[in-house]
Amino acid sequence: MAEGLGALLEASLDPRRNKEAELALRQEEQKPGFSLQLLQITATDSYPYNIRLASALFFKNFIRRNWTDEDGNYKLPLEEVATIKRELISLMISVPSGIQSQLGEAVSAIADSDFWERWDTLVDDLVSKMSPDNPAVNIGVLQVAHSIFKRWRPLFQSNELYTEINHVLNKFGNPFLALFEGLDTYLEQNKTNKENLTQGFTQLNLMVKLFYDLSCHDLPPMFEDHLSAISSILLKYLTYDNQLLHTDDEEAGPLEYVRAGIFEALTLYVQKFMDAFQPHVGQFIDSSWNFLTTIGPDTKYDILVSRALHFLSSVASMPEHATAFQAEGTLGQIVEKVILPNVSLREADEELFEDEPIEFIRRDLEGSDSETRRRAATDFLRRLAEKFEQSVTKVVLQYTEHYLGEYAKDPASNWKSKDTATYLYSAIAAKGVATSTHGVTATNSLVSITDFFQQHLASDLIAEDGVHPILKVDAIKYLYTFRSIITKEQWQQVLPVLVKHLASSNYVVYTYAAIAVERALFLSDAQGQPIISPSEITPLAKDLLEHIFQLIQKDPEPPKVQENEFLMRCVMRVLIVIKDGVVPFTDTVLQRFITITEIISTNPSNPRFYYFHFEAMGAFIRFAAPANPDKLEQALYQPFAKILQGDVQEFMPYIFQLFAALLEANPSATLPTYYQELIGPILMPVMWDSKGNIPALVRLLSSVIPRGSQYILEHNQIEPILGIFQKLVSTKANEAYGFDLLESVVANFPSTALEPYFVSIMQIILTRLQNSKTETLTLRFVRFYHFISAHDDKGYSADFVIQVTDKVQGDLFTPIYLTIILPDTQKLARPLDRKTAVLSFTKTLANSEAFATRYAKGWGFTCTALLKLLELPPLPAGKDDLIAEADIEDMSFGVGFTPLNTLRAVPKDPWPETGVDLKAWVGAYLKEADKKQNGRVAQFAQERLDEESKAMLSSYIA
Repeated sequence: MAEGLGALLEASLDPRRNKEAELALRQEEQKPGFSLQLLQITATDSYPYNIRLASALFFKNFIRRNWTDEDGNYKLPLEEVATIKRELISLMISVPSGIQSQLGEAVSAIADSDFWERWDTLVDDLVSKMSPDNPAVNIGVLQVAHSIFKRWRPLFQSNELYTEINHVLNKFGNPFLALFEGLDTYLEQNKTNKENLTQGFTQLNLMVKLFYDLSCHDLPPMFEDHLSAISSILLKYLTYDNQLLHTDDEEAGPLEYVRAGIFEALTLYVQKFMDAFQPHVGQFIDSSWNFLTTIGPDTKYDILVSRALHFLSSVASMPEHATAFQAEGTLGQIVEKVILPNVSLREADEELFEDEPIEFIRRDLEGSDSETRRRAATDFLRRLAEKFEQSVTKVVLQYTEHYLGEYAKDPASNWKSKDTATYLYSAIAAKGVATSTHGVTATNSLVSITDFFQQHLASDLIAEDGVHPILKVDAIKYLYTFRSIITKEQWQQVLPVLVKHLASSNYVVYTYAAIAVERALFLSDAQGQPIISPSEITPLAKDLLEHIFQLIQKDPEPPKVQENEFLMRCVMRVLIVIKDGVVPFTDTVLQRFITITEIISTNPSNPRFYYFHFEAMGAFIRFAAPANPDKLEQALYQPFAKILQGDVQEFMPYIFQLFAALLEANPSATLPTYYQELIGPILMPVMWDSKGNIPALVRLLSSVIPRGSQYILEHNQIEPILGIFQKLVSTKANEAYGFDLLESVVANFPSTALEPYFVSIMQIILTRLQNSKTETLTLRFVRFYHFISAHDDKGYSADFVIQVTDKVQGDLFTPIYLTIILPDTQKLARPLDRKTAVLSFTKTLANSEAFATRYAKGWGFTCTALLKLLELPPLPAGKDDLIAEADIEDMSFGVGFTPLNTLRAVPKDPWPETGVDLKAWVGAYLKEADKKQNGRVAQFAQERLDEESKAMLSSYIA
């Protein structure tokens, strides 16, 4: 059996056979014991390394998919779960390091759901494997520990989290400190043995990371007790040097990583535990100062320099240490010896600009996570400026003047001086943190943003030639950074110049121009009006878009087409701004989108690019489809269907959303034949296995149903759709999507077609409410009740729900109405949901036979609930017409679901006939019913309401 599995794993590494091998492996994984066979192959030395690695990789992915369901229950047999937990740590320690990291990720995935309560032996297991003098084993142990404990870093404090951390510290804290001492001895003994020394430093690097993990929320008591000893070890290895650990090339080595990790931990201790750490800080300030003034410009030290600068920035925020930097002479020294060497362009930066322009841009942009010297030096300078604004500004302006003077002497040779001057000036001009949406929003009152631009940068932006491209980039970046400070009038002058730079022959220049144009189009003033009005960009839009598309497709290879997400983001923004201004040139934009989609679907490699690509297509469909729906439906069907047939997992959730938008753009038409062919495949259970597909598939089905209800009825597809509802509503993660689908079914099929299913539907919902009730489930059930009860036009009513519920179980309706429907209706927050509830209650009071006779008290309760809905304010409604901006920097892209903001579903009011004044509608409706039924409503009100409610109701009817 393992033989066959080994062969499949081998085939999965071969690009020609990997698709079918992976399908076969997915078949195999249904069989019992599959995961244990993978572990056996991973553990067996006689298999070639690449097959063992493939096995570990598949094991990791298998665990991620199959360990638990959405509600945290095991999907594998319990004995298999127990065996994996028992064997995994020992196995991990015994395999080569590449395989080790894959298994480490699997451990981390298991720990996500099980640690610590369902896996309380894990820490003991790890501790028992630690060895004072065997780094190879320790590295495995510490890697697992770090992969689990680093999860604490971004979490907010909670009792559960602190219980978990204490559980770990009690078992792991002291052995960890002992391991530190043992490692120090080991490194002393092996200082002339390169191999052992390198292993020891790999262990030390992990230990420093763990030191951070274990301290990230609170100072562990055992660390506090030994802070002097820990500090002296950290200081020793911060200043440690050994020729054997030096790397020749530009890559950082173990020495740099350990030092960078120590600086990161020191920064944490300065920020969080200064009381305890105070006596030890001074020695670290001196050593980081020595470092920064002596270290070379090589790129391998970048991470180290930037962490050392972060440390000094933290120290500079502390009043008791900041004063050390205060004297003007000292500030001059800091700027000259630490800031300038780290903000000046190096040869390596120029090479990056020439050879890997996209990498240059990503590192250079505010908000990117790459650790650059420039950014860290700027942060340090700004931190000092916060404390001593006048003196820092004075010192920096002297240097800025000096460098501008150097540039003026010989612009062609001394262009770098101007680059440094612009960088320094921007650094002290900005205050606070720049945001990815608005850039810098507060500035230093001692300088003028616009004067500097007009005197020194505008000329570079306008000049046709003779200016180094990096200086053009500096000018554009300055506009981009200070975009919120620049006035509306200034933007109107500068926008045409930026648009012109999209035609530059230099990759970085045209990309920065696209970035600046995109952000400028996004900006709005205090009244929410765009800074650049759509009327200014619409006349240019056709040429502008065509030009950007040409840049994107300059090199037709799939990785190159999708390398530059900034260009595609600019396309998206232009389409959002011009809205239906795209209609006159629909054809050319449509063709470009189809071509790019086809190219990148062969090999999706940049999630940010294709996210913006589909967001841009979303805007295009939203604004161009209503004008020519048939054309877009036809043109896009083929390329989209091809992606689904090719099983391009990364694109599926996007394609389903775009299909849905195409259908929604033409709601009155019937379903074209080619869309009818889509229904069968999207109802297949395998489509719904991927979590990321579910929200998008529900949206698609809900768009197919209104146009295809006739076809669905004729092809007996209601049952499979209700089967999907049942599957979705059974888990917390998907229950809301289940109700979305159900409401779409009820709204679009005749009640006669659904009659046979209603009892089962109700049974499914009520069983779930009884066994595992959640807030969402309860509110969606309440909303569904009102949805049905208000739809008397379809033959539904409160009486209909009562009959169905009583078929599930006699007299079940009463407790459900009293304990769920009446109290929770008041929690409905969205105006449309509240309106549906008002209609439902009003129609119940007017027309229900059951409430007239069987539930006399209930009639009174219903009336009180209705009055509450009308009198107490709902939560304010959001603006649905704005295309909200998810901050792309915060989004994580996986194969999961990413909603397209340009296609947000707009809630539709199913009851436009009530008009705006709901109270008046309720009064008129009840008055009409009272007349039809010979005064029955008035009589019930008299008998069944208290005085206050009577008065309020009669004020409506009057």
